[in-house]
Amino acid sequence: MNRFVKDVGGKVLWSLEKLIERCSLIENRPFLEPARFPWVQTLESSWTIIRAELESVMRHPERIPRFQDVSADQAAITTDGKWRTYFLYGMGYKAERNCARCPQTTRLVEQIPGMKTAFFSILSPHKHIPEHRGLYKGFLRYHLGLVIPKPAQACRIRVADQTKQWEEGKSLLFDDTYPHEAWNDSDDVRVVLFLDVIRPLRFPVSVLNKTIIQLVRWSPYVQDARRNQERWDRELPPESQCAPLAAPTGD
Repeated sequence: MNRFVKDVGGKVLWSLEKLIERCSLIENRPFLEPARFPWVQTLESSWTIIRAELESVMRHPERIPRFQDVSADQAAITTDGKWRTYFLYGMGYKAERNCARCPQTTRLVEQIPGMKTAFFSILSPHKHIPEHRGLYKGFLRYHLGLVIPKPAQACRIRVADQTKQWEEGKSLLFDDTYPHEAWNDSDDVRVVLFLDVIRPLRFPVSVLNKTIIQLVRWSPYVQDARRNQERWDRELPPESQCAPLAAPTGD
């Protein structure tokens, strides 16, 4: 039943994409201009603060679940242990324990208008995320480069027919409903701060969009992930029992 609800819900969301495009207050293209949003400059100027908290998190990779451990649907695009996610927010739900470990990052993302999801996205060496597309055009996706290995071309993301490289302290903003894929072809870990924010839209479609996002928040797609994150937190050993390690590795 949950699979049926998710499939039908996805088709309904996709049917609204033309309406979202017509009423968008920002361009409809794969990559967008991050500087249009004032909060981007705040994040970029604070990126070393965010990375310092990330480094503390990375000392305990056993606390960082694989993406599919939180969102089972991600098993369609990743089945190994090379894509790990440290959630602060997921569709508006706050991961209290994770946020407490990253107070400065939490404070920064909580100031972003329309922020619904925020996490550290961690790709192990030689991880490829195959082509896929996002659930709903009512969001914009944002990445802030935190740990980007060399050479630059080894860590890249393609959205539609455009490919860009991440840079430390720099932003990428894109529409994830275009087909996209990502690579870390280096020998080191790549980490970005990953956000989903509400797309600016004309009234009254802006109100419709917020209503739809609330319905998605209540859906099995999100509720299953919320429960998985909470269960992961409950089953973790106390922090004092976690042995510090350098970085997460694949299976």
